[in-house]
Parts: sequence; C-alpha cells; structure tokens
Amino acid sequence: MFARPLVVFGPSGVGKGTLIARLFGDHPDKFGFSVSHTTRQPRPGETDGKEYHFVSTDTFKALLADRAFIEHAQFSANFYGTSEQAIHAVRESGKRCVLDIDSQGVRQVKQTDLNPVCLFISPPDMDTLRRRLRGRGTDDDEAIQRRLAAALAEIEYARQPDTCDYLIVNDDLDRAYASLKDIAFGEDVESDVIPPLDVILDQIDHHTIIDGTDSVVQVPIN
Repeated sequence: MFARPLVVFGPSGVGKGTLIARLFGDHPDKFGFSVSHTTRQPRPGETDGKEYHFVSTDTFKALLADRAFIEHAQFSANFYGTSEQAIHAVRESGKRCVLDIDSQGVRQVKQTDLNPVCLFISPPDMDTLRRRLRGRGTDDDEAIQRRLAAALAEIEYARQPDTCDYLIVNDDLDRAYASLKDIAFGEDVESDVIPPLDVILDQIDHHTIIDGTDSVVQVPIN
C-alpha cells in the first residue's frame, strides 16, 4: 500500500469523522486509523482504543515527556496527541495510515520524515458548520463559539500556500466522499476552492481566533 500517511484535517463538525468512517467501512483491508490519545471524556458511543485512547492528564504529560508523540495540541483544556507507535502499527498491518488531526498537528507532522499527503476538509459556510455543531448536542453555546473561532483559524491556515495537497468543500457528503476515496487511493483529484474569507467572516459578529500557537488574538468584525 502507500508509505505516505494521509492526514485529514479541518474544523470540528465539518464531517471528517463521517467521511473517514465511510472509507474504512468500504475498504477495511486498505486503510487504518491512527488512534490518538486524548484527555477529554469519551462521548456517548465512543470506545477506548477505537476512536481515541482516553487517558488522564498525568498520563498524557508523562507520554509527552517521553517524546512519544509526533504531534500534540490542546483545545478547550483537553490534550490530544498522535504517537509514532500508532502510525507504525497501521503501516505494519499493510494498510495506509490515516490521521485525523488539527492544524497544530499538521504543522508538526509536516516537520517529520513521514512526508504526509495533507487533505483539508472545509465547510461550505459558517452557518452550515454552526448547525452541524449544534446538531451534535455535545457542546453549549460558549463551546460552539470557541469551535467556530478555531474553525476560522483552521481555514486561514489551509489557505496558505503549500499547506495542503488537496482541499474538499463538504457541501455534499457523497461528492466529498468520492473525492476522499480517490485521494486515499492515490488518484489525482482537482481540489475545491475555499469560499472567500471575507464571506465567512461576515457570518460571525465577534470571535476569538487561535493562531496555532499559545497566543490568542481578538478580532472584531465591523
């Protein structure tokens, strides 16, 4: 199979998990998921070792100190990290490794020798993303606003030159899945175009953009 892992990233609620789950369901012998570690609590239906390795903050920090992670990030007081062991385990099974991480993780993985293929999944607009986040029923309004702010940071990062190899706007699940499948199998796919950022910004009155570091930038929208 392919030596280069496929890195899929995009805002929370954009449909990454649904698309990846469909790919794995259709081709379980071809692709494997790199199971990340996290300190957040499991959501209903999630299983330890399947969606994530759910660990305590102390355990996560110990793994971090041991340099077990090739990438790690923090969001909403929770830590997330991908171990090198998880990627090698998928490779050794003869499958192509797929990673679902955020832009902080992408920056770190691109600095390794993994030479990943990076695919960004974009929402068609912020209203659609907001509805999807609310529809999950797992976050209050404040948490949703944080996720929307983080989404803008992800979109801005993806718009930078040479950030991603492919880009899919998830405005139609079947169309987006067809593109994802072709990319996963190494087909050359024409990327979509992210909607202009000013159009996206017009849909939010005020937000906080996390720039991928430890700093936070307040951005007023006139």
